[in-house]
Formats: sequence, C-alpha cells, structure tokens
Amino acid sequence: MDEKILDWVTLAEKFSQSGDPKSMRTVAREIFELDKNSADGLALMAESSLYLGNIEEAESMAQFALSVEPDHLRGRLIAGGVAAKRFELREQIKIFDAVIDDAHTELETLQTKLKDFQRKLILKQGKKSPADEDYLKQLDKKTFIVQALLFKALCWNSNGLYLAGEPARAAANLLEASTLTDEEAQAAELYSKHLFLKNYRDVPPTQAKDLARRYNSFFVRVVTFAHDRRDFDTERKLHIGYISPDFREHALANFLSPLLDAFDEKNFSVTCYSAGKKDFVTDKLKAFNVDWRVVNVKQSLETARIIEDDGVDILVDLSGHSQDSCLPILAHKPAPVQICALGYTASTGLGAVDYFLSDKVCSPERNTLDTFTEKILRLDTCCLCYAPGLIRDMPDVQLRAPVLRNGFITFGCFNNFAKVSEEVLYMWRAILDGVPRSRLILKGKIFSIDDGKKLVRARLLKMNFPLERVEFRPYSPDYLEQYADIDIALDTFPYTGGTTTCEALYMGVPVITFRGKTHGARLSSSILAAADVKELITASPMDYVKKAIQLSRRKELIAAYHVGLREHVKYSALMDKQKYLRELEKTYRAVWIDCCRSASNKKFNSTFLSIRS
Repeated sequence: MDEKILDWVTLAEKFSQSGDPKSMRTVAREIFELDKNSADGLALMAESSLYLGNIEEAESMAQFALSVEPDHLRGRLIAGGVAAKRFELREQIKIFDAVIDDAHTELETLQTKLKDFQRKLILKQGKKSPADEDYLKQLDKKTFIVQALLFKALCWNSNGLYLAGEPARAAANLLEASTLTDEEAQAAELYSKHLFLKNYRDVPPTQAKDLARRYNSFFVRVVTFAHDRRDFDTERKLHIGYISPDFREHALANFLSPLLDAFDEKNFSVTCYSAGKKDFVTDKLKAFNVDWRVVNVKQSLETARIIEDDGVDILVDLSGHSQDSCLPILAHKPAPVQICALGYTASTGLGAVDYFLSDKVCSPERNTLDTFTEKILRLDTCCLCYAPGLIRDMPDVQLRAPVLRNGFITFGCFNNFAKVSEEVLYMWRAILDGVPRSRLILKGKIFSIDDGKKLVRARLLKMNFPLERVEFRPYSPDYLEQYADIDIALDTFPYTGGTTTCEALYMGVPVITFRGKTHGARLSSSILAAADVKELITASPMDYVKKAIQLSRRKELIAAYHVGLREHVKYSALMDKQKYLRELEKTYRAVWIDCCRSASNKKFNSTFLSIRS
C-alpha cells in the first residue's frame, strides 16, 4: 500500500471508530485523487455507505473494490456486512469466518516482520535511521488497520452466529474482540455479552465462576461511594431501587408488576431507574405508585450519583449481563446493598453486587456447586412471580387438546433456538422415535429467515432427524395463540425456559423439563414446582425422554392439562403476588440488617484504631 494512501486509510479507520461515516467518504475521495481505482478508497466508500444505510451502494462499491483486489480485507468485510443486512445468514458467516482467518494470518505476518526488524536493530546496536523509523510507523499503521478490521468482523460475526444457533462460537468471537479495543467501557461491554452467551451451553462450575469474576477487572479503578453518612437503622422504612434497560415491551415485563404493585408502602418506598427505550409498557409501569427516573447507562458515574443522592438503600439490578447491561452503574456502588435478580440466571462476577436472588429449587442449600461470586438469597417460593397482561391481553386457552382432533401427538418448543444444544436435539429425536406419527413444531426468529431454516435443516439432517415430521414456524405476534397446536412443550437445557415456560403453562400446555445443576439449568424446574406440576420435572436427559413418551400415551391427562392448567397456575404460588412480595421484603429486611451490623462493626473498628493510635 502506498505510504500516502496508508496514512489516509489510518485516518479513515479512526473516523470509523468515532462513528463518522461522512468523514470516511471525504477520506475516500482524497485517496481517489491519488489513485482513482484504489481498492482501499472503494472499500472505504462502501463501508461509509453501509453505515449510512445505502445498502445498494455499499454492495456496488465493495464488489468494485474486490474486482480490483479480490482478497481485499475491507472489501470482503463490507460484502459480509451487506449479506448481514439482507439476512443472508450462511453467506455472512462464511465471509466473516474467512476475513477473521485472513486477518489473523496478516497480523502474524506483521508481527514476524516486526520481530525480524528488531533482531536487525540489535545487530545495529539499536541505532535507528529515519528509514527505520518510517518502516516502524508503517508497521504500526498496518497493524492498527488490520486489528480494526478483525475487531469488526468478530463483532459482526457474533451476531450472525448467535442467530444461527451457535452461541459458543459467538461467545468466543466476543471474548477475542474484547481484547482488541483500548476503550475499557467497550471492552467491558463485549466481555459482558460474552458472559451472557456462555449461559447457552454447559460450562464447568469452577470455570463459570472464574469467567464471571474476570468481569470485575474492568472496574477496579472506578469511583465508588462510601455511604458513610447513611442512616443504618435496622427498623426504618427502606428505599428500594429497581434498575433495568427493560422497563418496556420485553420478557421482563411479565414479572415486574408484583414488584411495583404489591409492595408494603408502610415499610418500603420504590424508585424505578429506567436505562432503556420506552413504549406503551413503560407508560403502564409508570402508573404504579412508584417514583420514576430515566437514566443513561453510558454515563455510569453520573447515574450512580443520582441513585446515591436519592438515598436508595437496596438497589436491585434486573438485567445482569443481558443487552444494555446496567452493571457498569452498579460498579460504582451507589447503594449500600446491591442485588441481581429476575433478568439474569448466573453470576455477574461484579464485586459490587452483594447478592443474587435465587430460590431453594434453583439453588438448593445442599448443592455443592460454587458458581457465584455473590451470596445467594434463597426464597422458599420461586425466585420470580408470573404476572402476564402488561404487554398484551392473554388469549383464551384452546380447551381441546390437539391430539383429540389430529389423532397424533404434537410436541413443540418456542424457546430461542440458540438454547437448543446438540444434546437437546438428540433427546428430541429419541422422543419422536418413541412416539409414532408424532410431530415437532419449532418456532422462533431463526425460522423467519430462509437461510436460518436451511441452516437448521442441514443441522438436523446430520443427526438423521425425521425432517418430514418437523415444522418450522417464524416468529409472529400471535405466538401465544399457536400454543393451541401444541400438546406437550419440550424445554431446552442447560439454558431452560423462563418466560416461555410460564407462557406455555398459562396457555394450558404441559412443559417437560430436565432439572440441571445450576440456577439457570433449574429455573424451569422452579417454575413448575411453584405451579404445582412437579410431575413434569425430570432428573436426567433419559428421564426427560421417558417422561415425554409416557405423557404422550396418556391422552386423557394431556386433555385435562389443556382444560385445567391455566386456572391451576393462576391459584398457584407461581402467581401469588402477596406471598412472593412478603417473602421478598422479608429478605430485603434481612440483608439490610446484615448491612447495618457490618456498618456498625466498621465504625467500631475505625474508632478503636483511632483510640489506639
């Protein structure tokens, strides 16, 4: 690459990182002044067009760049970006995988050149000529550019891999990407996403805890609040803060109203800190008797100061490592007690989070697995309380089980397909083998994309799945009504259903789950136990298969579930707001008392040391 063009490309990459595509176009025009057919200039123009939403121009420019230089890294990257915009899932993954491989090779070549140069420099006794300085600068610029392209390919590819049902590969991409940025906040965000995706597959307990703990290393230098002027009275009215980006049309909305509607106003006050988009669900939540604040997770210290100034005693994070995580705010310790609950199923790894809300099914006391950096709070009832209706009116249950009209059993799973591990697929195939003429309906976003269906079909073919008995359904707003086509729902593992399990039960459909070893792997079991249908919980994958086959043979029981399950669930502990909140508030009071005792001990020790000195 010409030295002047290299300088321009370096500048353009900096504009790209600062989110300035128009300046990238200006740089591209400067490159065209030097070489009107420059692949670098064409690829930069293509990239800026992609960011500006002009997909046709981005594709045209990228193809032009590749006609000039077929292996051009940026040109191929943007071709992959165009494929992603068009939901050409297989093509984008293929392109990004190749770009990642070639970027690694190019970086290794640059590293070798640098080492060779350093050896030559030693022979010259470390004396660098102006030509040597120029050569080093060129190596630095080329390395910067290739690393930037690798970073984009890793991030963009992770999105496609996740949608394609390959969360392990997506997580690995995000982990590497987190090491390629100098911006600590961005690195923390990427690592957070990496942790979220690790939940989709089995991870050894010690490794899971270690991976979570590493997240804390991104916040070792943040400013934290001491709370040294706080009123640590164990009996006073407590201020509870709930923080989330998901006070909106989101799965979390199915579990929020008990927190905001049923709390004891004499002993508690509540403030919601909304860090995300707002919509009609937000308006419904704001109608509860709670205070409401809109905050910005990107301004973590400023938001933490607002929470501290509000005098929040216990701050409950409802998102964990899910999208747009609020954990960078909690890192500043804006409240004396901080808890992660509801919206995440594993350890945050953040030292500033004191507790994780679980229950005696998800985290039994006899369980020796140590996967949390937080202390576990175990409710006697389920760790969540199902309260549908904020997002939409719930449709009526189809009282007649599908098997009674079809003459065959229909299994179904509406969970995110990324949760479907290879082991799950083998179990499903065994179930279909054991239930003649049975069908399986799979529904989700991946089946809204032609390439998605092709990828899943190819995956199932490798496992000798009876594809003629499997139906793929795209996501649709009427997905709840479609439970009328399902006799028995099959849960995923190790990442089990949460909202999906609750919805299936509420729509009269029994859910077969496998009770695993971690909180996330046992969440469906906790939901089924609270709904008083423990008979649907199995202790091993083989029991899971047996239970599904056995239930399929009891048509009268399936029919009874479809007729009576909703009313049964309505009056179960799963939907008992008062019972849930009284136990949760008892837990809040207990952790506050512990906090007060700890504060008293610290004050005593500080006074004692000052007297001694």
